[in-house]
Amino acid sequence: MTDNVRVRFAPSPTGPLHIGGVRTALFNYLFAKKYNGTFVLRIEDTDQTRYVKNAEQYIVDALKWCNIPFDEGPGNNEKFGPYRQSERKELYQEYADILLEKGWAYYAFDTAEELDAHRKNHEENGKTFTYNWHNREKLNSSLALSAQEVEAKLAAGDKYVVRFKTPQDETLILEDEIRGKIKIDTNVLDDKVLFKSDGMPTYHLANIVDDHLMEISHVIRGEEWLPSMALHILLYRAFDWKAPKFAHLPLILKPVGKGKLSKRDGDKLGFPVFPLEYTNEQTGDVSRGYKEDGYFNDAFINMLALLGWNPGTEQEIFSLEELVEAFDLSRVSKSGAKFSPDKTNWFNQQYLQTKSDEELTALYLPILEEKGITADENFTQKIVSLIKERATFVADFWELSNFFFENPSEYDEKAAKKQWKETTGELMQELITVISNIEEFNIENAQTEIKGWITSKEIGFGKVMQPLRLSLVGKLAGPDLFDIMTMIGKENTIARIKNAIEKLS
Repeated sequence: MTDNVRVRFAPSPTGPLHIGGVRTALFNYLFAKKYNGTFVLRIEDTDQTRYVKNAEQYIVDALKWCNIPFDEGPGNNEKFGPYRQSERKELYQEYADILLEKGWAYYAFDTAEELDAHRKNHEENGKTFTYNWHNREKLNSSLALSAQEVEAKLAAGDKYVVRFKTPQDETLILEDEIRGKIKIDTNVLDDKVLFKSDGMPTYHLANIVDDHLMEISHVIRGEEWLPSMALHILLYRAFDWKAPKFAHLPLILKPVGKGKLSKRDGDKLGFPVFPLEYTNEQTGDVSRGYKEDGYFNDAFINMLALLGWNPGTEQEIFSLEELVEAFDLSRVSKSGAKFSPDKTNWFNQQYLQTKSDEELTALYLPILEEKGITADENFTQKIVSLIKERATFVADFWELSNFFFENPSEYDEKAAKKQWKETTGELMQELITVISNIEEFNIENAQTEIKGWITSKEIGFGKVMQPLRLSLVGKLAGPDLFDIMTMIGKENTIARIKNAIEKLS
C-alpha cells in the first residue's frame, strides 16, 4: 500500500447530499483511516448555474453528524487550499494553456447553433454526432484554421471552448481497484470540453489539476464517473503526471432492485434519502432526513457501510473503529447494492438495544415534555428499561409506555369482547379487595398475594390476568403486569380496575 494515502470526497454544492454521496465519503474515510492517511473535502462548485447557497454547509453538517469528519477542507487545515474550486479558477487557465502548448488541446469556436445543426444532420442520417478525431479538422476549430485565423478570432474576442485532443487508434488498458482491467478504444471517445467560454474549467480539468496538486493517491468515487476514467488517465499522461489509483463504487439501487435510488423512491415508499432534513430555500420544500426521523448516526453508518461492501464474515454490527479495521477495497462489489428500508430499521433497532437506559431516557424526556408530561427521570428510566426491547425508534416509546403516565380512557374492543366475560366484573371486584389488603405494595408481595388468591379460587390465570392487563393498559400489551402495578402504585391500580368495571361490565 502507498506510504502516503490521501483521498478526497469532492461533492458539488447543488443541493442536499444523497446517501450515495455519504457512502462515497464514508468509504474514502474508512480507507484513509485504515492506512493512517488523510481524508480531504473539496467543494467542486465550478458549475455556478446549479450552485445552491446552503448546500456546502449542509455537506459539512452531514459529515459531522455521520461522525466522519474531514482532515483537510474549507476552513480546516488548509495545507493545499483553497478547497473550493471557484476560489482556484485562475489556476485552471494556466493548465489549459499548458495543454494547448503541448498540442494535447485545441480551441473550438463552434457556436451552439452550429453544433445543433451538426447533431440534427447526423440524426437525419441515422448517426450520432461525436466531436472527435474524425471531424475535428473539418469543424470550426484551431486544428482546421490557420494560426493567423486563430489569432484574429482570439483578438476579436470570439467565444471559444478548449477541447481535449483525444489520441486516435489506441487501446487503453485501465486498472480499477474494484473492477480490474478495462479496455478502451480511444476512437470511440469524444474530445471533451476542458475549459468553457465563461472562463471556468469543466469538471474534468479542474478535477485532475486539483487531485494532482493536492497529492491525492486514490480516487474512490461513484460508478457514474467510470466513463470519464479514460479521459482522466489521458490527462495525467498529457501533463506527464503520475496518475492516482482509481476505484469506482457500485450504485445504490432502488428497493425493487432496478435503477439508481432517488428522492422520488423515498417519497413514494416513506423513507429518507438524505442524512439530514433539507429545506429548499427557493421552493420551501422540506425533504426528510435520517437524523430527524430518529435514526442513530452509528446505525445509519453501519447500514451504509454494508451497501456494496461485504466483510467476508457473518458479522453485521460494526462500530466505526471495527469498520476501519475490516474495510478493504477488494471486498467492494462491482454490481449495484439494493437499498432496504426494512434492513435500515433493523440496524436502528439493534443499536437502540445497545444504548444505555440513561442515554435513551435523555432522548425520551423531551418527547414527554412535548406531550405536557413532566416526568421523574428515575421513573422514566425504569420504564425505558422495561420497553426498549420492543422499540425500533425512541419515538416508539410513547406508544409502548403511555399507560404509565395516563390512565386508559378507552379499551381495545376486540380484546374486551374476548376477555371480559359476564363474571369478570365480580372477579375484578374481589381482586380490588386482595390488592387493598397488601400492606407493602412491591412486586414480590403483589405476586405472592394475587397468584395465591387465583390458585385458591381454582381458576385459570388468564381469567384474571388478561382483564387486569386490559384494565391497567387499555389493551393486551405492555411489560410484566406486576412491574406496571408497582410503578403506577396501589391507589392508581385500584382506580383503573374500578374504571374498567364501570365501563366494561
